[in-house]
Amino acid sequence: MARRALDSTGLFEHGLSLGRGLVIKTTDLVRFASDPAFAVNDDMRVVGWNDGAAKLLGYSSAEATGQRCGQVLQAFYPTGEPLCSMLCEGRSCMAVGAKWNMSACRIRHKSGEMISAGISTLVMPLEARETGDGDAVAVIFLREANGAANVVTPISPLRIFALGQFGLAIGGEGLDVEGWKRKQAAVVLKCLVSQLGRPVHRERLIEWLWPEADETRGWQRLKVTMSFLRAKLRDGGAVADTIETVGQSYLLRRDAVWVDSDTFASLVTAGWGLLKDGELGQAQARFEEAESLYRGDYLEDEPYAEWCAEERARLREIHLELLAGMAKCYAEEGLFMEATRVCRTALANDPCRESFLRALLENLVNLGRPDWAAAHYATWCRSLNAEYGFQPTHETVQVYERLIGGRSVENG
Repeated sequence: MARRALDSTGLFEHGLSLGRGLVIKTTDLVRFASDPAFAVNDDMRVVGWNDGAAKLLGYSSAEATGQRCGQVLQAFYPTGEPLCSMLCEGRSCMAVGAKWNMSACRIRHKSGEMISAGISTLVMPLEARETGDGDAVAVIFLREANGAANVVTPISPLRIFALGQFGLAIGGEGLDVEGWKRKQAAVVLKCLVSQLGRPVHRERLIEWLWPEADETRGWQRLKVTMSFLRAKLRDGGAVADTIETVGQSYLLRRDAVWVDSDTFASLVTAGWGLLKDGELGQAQARFEEAESLYRGDYLEDEPYAEWCAEERARLREIHLELLAGMAKCYAEEGLFMEATRVCRTALANDPCRESFLRALLENLVNLGRPDWAAAHYATWCRSLNAEYGFQPTHETVQVYERLIGGRSVENG
């Protein structure tokens, strides 16, 4: 039977995943695809490269194979932010067997010329990878926009600061949100930020902002407020359709904004990935960058709003994961004083998190101060018992006994 070129149009639109029953090998999908395509392994290194990819990007198969995906694509969002980075969304999706698409971006030709293109993927599910199809775990399809290479003028994204005090900036200039005449416009934007990239039905927004208003009055208020918000963002230099209307819903476009909380969570995930790979220095750099973004609780100026409570709790937990990662990095590098500082910060945020108490004891003993460890343990036990009626777990008692039990804890 003659082999027919695989048209990835449908795949491009839907990003279908490979299933166990699929008999076409991943390498065949690359070889016979009508679009430029290449395959990557779980380390995001190129393991398959077709003629279309060679023609579009200028790299031969021999040049591309073995290179990391980001080295041959060098892709950017339409906003000018780098797409190929340690925070690559595509890599995060492929790692869990999920599809990933990017309808519009810019990729760099070998010559340096920027090309407008779209990206789509076929991703092998995690369970199917056991069957073995070489090293390939995903196929990446490229489609040049309008069949022509062109330079896209970078657009400064709307930068949204949701950790700590809420703020907006475009192109390095802050927007005077506090000076807005319609105060509810900022609240509408915060609601959309809390659902970033997901449509929010107008009825939910009305319920959140004007719960006492009837449907007609609530809808009128929302229309006027949304018009004001869009005008303020547009006047500040934001992309015209930063907030899209989707049926009876509104959507804050993820590709038109940068949100500190989103970047914060991605940095923590990247840091733990590097830490597990033994890259202590790089992991610590990600953790420290993430820590610099965490200026306070998520949307802390909306302390009683139910619509952001779940996300606030999630980010608090991620912050504790960040502190755990930082403490681990410092301890493994022998920086026990720094590790101690991080553990104390974590316990101040969550006194009941005994894993940080155990780490603190370990680090104090490694500093040569078992007396400090014993004093801190005693203080912690008294405080937790008085305030919560808690006693340390058996695991924590065992750690204390191993580190302190039977040893002199005299100062010096």
